[in-house]
Amino acid sequence: MNAYTIPFSQINLTHLPQVGGKNASLGEMFNKLHPLGIEVPDGFAVTVESYREFLKHNKLNESLWQLLNTIDSKSLCTLPEVALQCRTLVANAAFPDIVKNEIIKAYRLLSGNRNNLSVAVRSSATAEDLPTASFAGQHDSFLNIKGEENLLSAVHRCYVSLFNDRAIKYRIDNGFDHMQVGLSVGVQYMVRSDEGCAGVIFTIDPESGFENAIYITGAWGLGENVVQGAVNPDEYWVFKPTLLQGKNALISRKKGEKEHTMVYDETGESGKPVKNINTPPHKRTAWILSDDEVLQLAKWSYEIEKHYGLAMDIEWGKDGINNRMYILQARPETVHSQKEHGKVYSYKLKEKGRVLCKGKAVGKKIISGRACIIHSLSEANKLQKGDILIADITNPDWNSLLRKAVSIVTNKGGRTSHASIVGRELGIAAIVGTGNATQVINDGQIITVANTEGDEGHVLDGNVPFEVLTTDLSTVPKVETTPLFILADPGRAFELSHYPAKGVGLLRMEFIINNSILIHPMALVQFDQLPESPVKSIIAQMTTGYKSKTEYFIHRLSESIAKVAAAFYPNEVILRMSDFKTNEYASLIGGQYYEPKEENPMIGFRGASRYYDQRYLPGFGLECEAVLRVRNEMGLTNVKVMIPFCRTIKEAKQVLQTMESFGLKRGQNGLEVYVMIEIPSNVILADKFAKLFDGFSIGSNDLTQLTLGLDRDSEIVSRLFDENDEAVTTMIAEAISAAKNAGIKIGLCGQAPSDFPEFSQFLVEQGIHSISFTPDALIKGIENISKAELTMGVAKKDSDKITVL
Repeated sequence: MNAYTIPFSQINLTHLPQVGGKNASLGEMFNKLHPLGIEVPDGFAVTVESYREFLKHNKLNESLWQLLNTIDSKSLCTLPEVALQCRTLVANAAFPDIVKNEIIKAYRLLSGNRNNLSVAVRSSATAEDLPTASFAGQHDSFLNIKGEENLLSAVHRCYVSLFNDRAIKYRIDNGFDHMQVGLSVGVQYMVRSDEGCAGVIFTIDPESGFENAIYITGAWGLGENVVQGAVNPDEYWVFKPTLLQGKNALISRKKGEKEHTMVYDETGESGKPVKNINTPPHKRTAWILSDDEVLQLAKWSYEIEKHYGLAMDIEWGKDGINNRMYILQARPETVHSQKEHGKVYSYKLKEKGRVLCKGKAVGKKIISGRACIIHSLSEANKLQKGDILIADITNPDWNSLLRKAVSIVTNKGGRTSHASIVGRELGIAAIVGTGNATQVINDGQIITVANTEGDEGHVLDGNVPFEVLTTDLSTVPKVETTPLFILADPGRAFELSHYPAKGVGLLRMEFIINNSILIHPMALVQFDQLPESPVKSIIAQMTTGYKSKTEYFIHRLSESIAKVAAAFYPNEVILRMSDFKTNEYASLIGGQYYEPKEENPMIGFRGASRYYDQRYLPGFGLECEAVLRVRNEMGLTNVKVMIPFCRTIKEAKQVLQTMESFGLKRGQNGLEVYVMIEIPSNVILADKFAKLFDGFSIGSNDLTQLTLGLDRDSEIVSRLFDENDEAVTTMIAEAISAAKNAGIKIGLCGQAPSDFPEFSQFLVEQGIHSISFTPDALIKGIENISKAELTMGVAKKDSDKITVL
């Protein structure tokens, strides 16, 4: 070890003052985690002492200090001019021979005296990669650097980057003394991910802050495209608890377009060591990683997080030559770790707006403003404070500009792109990866950015009215009657896991099919028998990349269910098997070939009657296979299943036998099966249904319409629809009583407990254990339960309680 270079093998976290945050972390991993099987490429650090010697040798300290002190820290009006002068001073300075010689010596040692070893050269500041300030992207890095002279030039350019406009402003914003921040440079063996793939990992969901998910994203080629947001990458979520159990914990994934691939420029035509090429079509539609590779990265990431005791932001690469995976960098995650928890904000549109474009939502917010299209920094003066910035892509040079914007919308990028990270750090909404924002939005147009629909954000035309509700979770009353969620959108599951619900009482499968799968299951089962038509071509295109048409259905359904199950694990998630009506099934792609036309689909071929009927039996088999995958392969045994619209005892037995034939056997691996109580026959024969099922769930909407003999879809008789009608409440009371007598659980799903305090009181009086609410009604529902319990002076014992869903 010498004062100017230190090999990674001799570096750990205590060396941060000498080698900066990035290099200290690399050395720590190389020494402590590499022995555990985590691959970290070897390298060395050019120390902060080298940088200090560089400044001293060229007598730059005083000149730089005087220049930097002339910056007006409030207006920053002189920043560009001063920064340029600083960079010119550093760029024109010369390396001291003693520093130059030590860098060359270390490079020769790393390369085995070969002068053509390709390395990555990365800046590593002493105030970088800290839990409170990442400095990510503030300083420059250089890839595929070969040869001694090129290496020295790259190190020199790293020093110059310490005085980029963005880096100077970042130090001002975070209160760092310019001349006290030192710069080290990491020189690391260059993983050949130009021939493979690379990306970013967060050991916490970066959007919601959900701590049990590891989020992996990546694209073909070098990882800079992912870091910079130049491509829409593949995304993977892995669930930590079942990962540790050895299960297939890959609970969700999304395929990105991966439009470009960053590779080495061996010809030198681009004037840079690397260049972007268009990704071939067959690679754009392929996943970059196998399931095993995703799980390997997840296990490494978990070990890194455990070692540091912090949520981590990690860069990874797969070498396409030797097919090995590597961890390239790791730093503390700095967005959610700094947030104050305990408050939730709910945004809701008051009107529908015309959708201009959509993309990945960053920040669950709504904001309206004037659109300002920026193509390059030369147009920076166009952006006014309060504007919504519209761009193809953003990069760290835009940081000071972005602080003026109230929202960011980009054509390119994923959830780990520069625009996404800055959006989170600034606490503003962003939509990335729209593909066409700069084409469909006009400069100066008033628009609304609405990030309320799960993972997807929408840019709407005009100033669309909205409301914001703030809830301090510490003020939500504690109740004995357990609140649960009614969920339809798995995209919101991680976000909603922070709310005071103790699980999910109703997860609606048909909403998942309608929003994520889109294709009628029988059209997938019988794809080869479909007539040649545009419909068949659409199905073929949508299922590209899956080993079979039916695998498309099973895969997408199982991962949607798994995301919800993971969000609320180990609390129960009760999944209702599909309950489309025939007219709703017919609207799915290919559905017109399989659905009969009924006069009243509301009481026709729906629910349980479909599952054992030959017209849908294979489709139900796909549903069962998806549930089996979630419970048995992914290890999410907190998923229970529920049968809707089961008219008779005979039908109940047929459904259970059919499920068992598909591998879903009640009691096996702890599987519980519930039935909906939504038909008068369910109440009348409740004691007999109770012998076949583990629990009941009262569907108050259907039970009300069938008890009162009205069609709730009919505007003419809608005024008669009333869950508080004595006939309905009598039915509910009888169902609860029957469940108590049988010693099984019972549930209720519906809007009434949140809308009507007296209905909540009625349910509590009947001995209800838990009630399920839609997300927007949860807090009000809990408040109504609390009032009911206080009014009654509830002092129920656990042995007296039953579960209501």
